[in-house]
Amino acid sequence: MNQKKPNILPCSGMCAFLLTIISIIMIAITLPFSLFLCIKVVQEYERAVIFRLGRLSKGSGSKGPGIFFIIPCIDSYRKVDLRTVSFDVPPQEILSRDSVTVSVDAVVYFRISNATVAVSNVEDYGRSTRLLAATTLRNVLGTKDLSQILSERESISHIMQSSLDEATDPWGVKVERVEIKDVRLPVQLQRAMAAEAEAAREARAKVIAAEGEQRASKALKQAADIMMDSPAALQLRYLQTLSSIAGEKNSTIVFPIPMELFHGFIHHHQQRHQHPNPNDDDNYDQRQDIQLPTESMTLPA
Repeated sequence: MNQKKPNILPCSGMCAFLLTIISIIMIAITLPFSLFLCIKVVQEYERAVIFRLGRLSKGSGSKGPGIFFIIPCIDSYRKVDLRTVSFDVPPQEILSRDSVTVSVDAVVYFRISNATVAVSNVEDYGRSTRLLAATTLRNVLGTKDLSQILSERESISHIMQSSLDEATDPWGVKVERVEIKDVRLPVQLQRAMAAEAEAAREARAKVIAAEGEQRASKALKQAADIMMDSPAALQLRYLQTLSSIAGEKNSTIVFPIPMELFHGFIHHHQQRHQHPNPNDDDNYDQRQDIQLPTESMTLPA
């Protein structure tokens, strides 16, 4: 009762089969000249994606490296370069999270990981990757402050690489690396940042100078305490100072004299003021009497 239905090929399948048979017959008739049209070569870094009557050929759909065969008239192929390709992302005007407008450009390195997918799933994988890189650059940097953009370039590049690689995976594209090339700031902002940096450097210089003076003061205080405890050290320092002055070949040398040499004169002077001598007063009055006429003299006209 059960009857098997005949396996009827669709019309398109029948046409493809007939065209294939005819092409093979034509190749056999035109041998060996047809071999020049059938044999193709791709380099080590290339793959050939073969289409037969508009469809991917059976198997992986890509051939190479080396020699592969096609059937003229019904087969077409497209070569895909598997080497790493780089391109520059044009400068993008970006508004950072803290409302600062900056111009940023980058460079992207990518390669084809699946030649068949890169040809069949996207019209122009190179142009599509460039456009996606520009939009990703704006989106990622728009979530960062200016200070983060200037100081965290490596982490921003890693975020962009991960985002691009995930987005281009359905295209058979592998994004290997992304680098931020240059961050250009407005002129007014550059001047403000330069003034701020100059003020910070001056403040650090003042702090360093103050710390140096503080250390020097502590060292001088320690040296003074040591010399006060040891008079011999003070005398040794005095002799070292004289030796250094003499070694400089100066024409004039000033010798410091200890105040102990003047103690006797000072003590005698204080006693004379405490116990004045009347004879000294008489002599003083006589000197005043002698000088009075001199003070009252007038010069002739």
